[in-house]
Amino acid sequence: MKLIARRLDVVEPSPTLAITAKANQLKASGLDVVGFGAGEPDFDTPSHIKEAAKKAMDQGKTKYTPVSGTVSLKDAIIQKFKTENGLSYEKNQIIVGTGGKQVLYNFFMATLNPGDEVIIPAPYWVSYADIVRLAEGTPVIVSTDISSGFKISAAQLEKAITPKTKVFIFNSPSNPTGAAYTRSDVEALVKVLEPKDIITLSDDIYEKIIYDGLEFVNPAMISSAMKEKTFVVNGVSKAYSMTGWRIGYAAGNAEIVKNMDTMQGQSTSNASSISQAAAEAALTGDQTPVAEMLKAFDKRRKLIVSLLNEIPGIECRLPEGAFYAFPYLTGVYATDGFKSLQKEKGEKSLSKLFCDVLLDKYNVAAVPGIAFGDDNALRLSYALGEKDIEKGVSRIHQMVKDLNK
Repeated sequence: MKLIARRLDVVEPSPTLAITAKANQLKASGLDVVGFGAGEPDFDTPSHIKEAAKKAMDQGKTKYTPVSGTVSLKDAIIQKFKTENGLSYEKNQIIVGTGGKQVLYNFFMATLNPGDEVIIPAPYWVSYADIVRLAEGTPVIVSTDISSGFKISAAQLEKAITPKTKVFIFNSPSNPTGAAYTRSDVEALVKVLEPKDIITLSDDIYEKIIYDGLEFVNPAMISSAMKEKTFVVNGVSKAYSMTGWRIGYAAGNAEIVKNMDTMQGQSTSNASSISQAAAEAALTGDQTPVAEMLKAFDKRRKLIVSLLNEIPGIECRLPEGAFYAFPYLTGVYATDGFKSLQKEKGEKSLSKLFCDVLLDKYNVAAVPGIAFGDDNALRLSYALGEKDIEKGVSRIHQMVKDLNK
């Protein structure tokens, strides 16, 4: 008897969580490990948000809420979309879940039928393809690279569309590359999408972590026609350093929201009532902490990219958003030292081999690019202090020097 369901055959454990767990184990054993793996801010949740959670508990707001979220949190989300994005929604078009990941999972479970295709630009967030497979859809991966700024072109999108295409995933700023699309970039994609019967899933989780005055734009903001075909997913985890609070939300087609509500009602029911109160305070309260965190991220961004580009064989572009660097190691992979290492270890994935050795011998945790669909690179989160960034990149530099001996 096969104990495990066949649907799990197509799913891999999250490599980011696995690498972070291993790094934490090594730290617990007393090793000085620099962790570039975790995709979460290192700042504490702002105090006014924590106070709102305490107040909610004191007021007895500790019971079940409607599955799709409290009325007051939905009102805050609606106001957020109207004020910040110029988008208008009704309450039946809003859903709140236990983190953005659950919202995405419920969306695909509610919309995909076996064989439906989902276009996913690569490099991509690790869970997109696996969630699509769990929902019996077919991921269609469209590769981008450092030369294109890790952004899919209108021509690439057009070529990827088939009669089976159901969803196009748009993620800007991006995890893992930090790439962000300009308004003209988005307009070019919309010209392709607007005439088509395709849902655009816009993952806006890094919306507020964007640099150099770049304007945030998603496809729904381009035209009213496109808004009707776009399902927008967001959350409070990244912008407000609330990863552990587990609140994500989405806005879009009311029928999709209704069926996501049904899915959620048979799994987790409502997100934590206390976390919902905290999320409401995050969206409606003082936004100064967001600006302060962004300022720190910007400084770290410039530091890590500058240090990485000093290493022979490594090329790293300056990301426009999020808190990830995605350096290319093609020059390192081409060295005799790395080729000998690959032959010795017998590892097919270049980035996995590099990251395995980097952690085991140099005490630095990074996520291999193969996990995001690009074996040329590594993902380094710079959501850690400047001294740790300098220490960690110095160790990467030392590994590259050792390979060249």
